[in-house]
Amino acid sequence: MEKIPIYFVPGLAAGPEIFENLELNPEKYRFHYLKWIKPLALEEDIDNYACRMSDEIKEKNPVLVGVSFGGIMVQEMAKFVNPRKVIIISSVKNQKELPKRFKFAKFTKVYKFFPTKVVENFEEYARYFLGKSLKKKAALYKKYLSVRSKKYLKWSIYNLIKWKQINPLKDIVHIHGTKDNVFPLKNIKNAIEIKDGTHIMILTKAKKISKIIDDVLTC
Repeated sequence: MEKIPIYFVPGLAAGPEIFENLELNPEKYRFHYLKWIKPLALEEDIDNYACRMSDEIKEKNPVLVGVSFGGIMVQEMAKFVNPRKVIIISSVKNQKELPKRFKFAKFTKVYKFFPTKVVENFEEYARYFLGKSLKKKAALYKKYLSVRSKKYLKWSIYNLIKWKQINPLKDIVHIHGTKDNVFPLKNIKNAIEIKDGTHIMILTKAKKISKIIDDVLTC
């Protein structure tokens, strides 16, 4: 049986290490872990960035799996490849699912002041973008949030907050935790819920997520 290629895109500022706890059968799947690339400029639009990310996909009809901002990115990348399935984890399907504080940041343009602070003060990043309750786990995040380029962070935060997608992709699979503090479940529609899953459930609920992914791709 031919293996199914899966391309994984991590969350904002994260590296491929966040997928290390997944338990998927290597006899069934071929794994590819994409890394964030440098934006050409702060003004580069997300379509062009996603197109360049898609250049890393060398196999036909891949499965695209993205976490958090990586979930947004795989939806954008789906415009340039012909995926057999798009799976997002702890993410959003359109701008309506973004929380109020992100919309406030968009309206006030306060996000323009965050990137430098992100690099200089990691805890500020944890507090605003990961939630107050997650701040205590800063040491853990320092391991997984390894992309600290100011240019990339400014670009990614801007494009997260200003994402323009209105209609969800057809047949997208959305896996979401009931205790996600970054993208609260109350704003999310049509998701496969994981009880007590937080925004970092890719680390803490990897076994359950693996089963859902396997079930979806086996159907």
